[in-house]
Amino acid sequence: MNTRWTLITVTWNSAETLRTFWGSRPPENVQWIVVDNASTDTSVGTAESLGASTVIALEKNIGFGAANNRALALATGEYIAFVNPDVSVEYADLDGLARMIDVRGGLVAPQLVNPDGSLQANGRGMPTLSNKIRNRTRTTPGVEDSYNIYAASGEARYVVWVMGAVVAGSAQTIQALKGWNEKFFLYYEDSEIGVRAWHEGYTVVLDGAFRWVHGWARETKTFRLRPWMREIASMTRFYSLFPEFLWRKGKIASRHGSAHQKMGRVLAEVS
Repeated sequence: MNTRWTLITVTWNSAETLRTFWGSRPPENVQWIVVDNASTDTSVGTAESLGASTVIALEKNIGFGAANNRALALATGEYIAFVNPDVSVEYADLDGLARMIDVRGGLVAPQLVNPDGSLQANGRGMPTLSNKIRNRTRTTPGVEDSYNIYAASGEARYVVWVMGAVVAGSAQTIQALKGWNEKFFLYYEDSEIGVRAWHEGYTVVLDGAFRWVHGWARETKTFRLRPWMREIASMTRFYSLFPEFLWRKGKIASRHGSAHQKMGRVLAEVS
């Protein structure tokens, strides 16, 4: 049977998380590749027991982007989705996501929801420094604005980038983008691949027709020195690559704005 989808998951001490969110074995036409970043728990064996097609057990933690790229080299699917271990994949949605990808030719993500059903803003707007700071210091989380974006049921919205918990596209597009930027160990790699996609002529879409549960537990929500040091390092690297976002919306602003006008036609084609 031809491989329709390849799912790629990076784990690090994720055994319990995998057992919670990956209870259903992938269908026969879905390849699931797990790359383990030198876990000290049973992540490798757990992934194998849950139906992973291939498990790559690394001897050291090489970071999120680099681990994803290790799996990408082995991917055989027509479509590829990078999916975190704390996400429940709705396999019945994959054909619909593929249709949206075929229409847009870019990156697509389902609308993510918390375990209680409330929406997560996994669509994001311009990654300006002011937006990043405002989002970190806001006292009323969950309020939609130009940076935190949700897609209603049946709605698809253009965004600048989507959270790295789920990022999907055709194999051709992912290969053209050369996967993830391995200069980012953790954090900001999802902002980078979204901005890079727009720069290279692709779009990024958040599709509210599909809703997947994400048990999001970001390390930098509380103060722990190592996660914050990694985030600051990644932030510095991101703005060195895209200094225009330090002060203004950047070169993709006009392209992103015009894309909104095309959304009605896109939805008609998909339906």
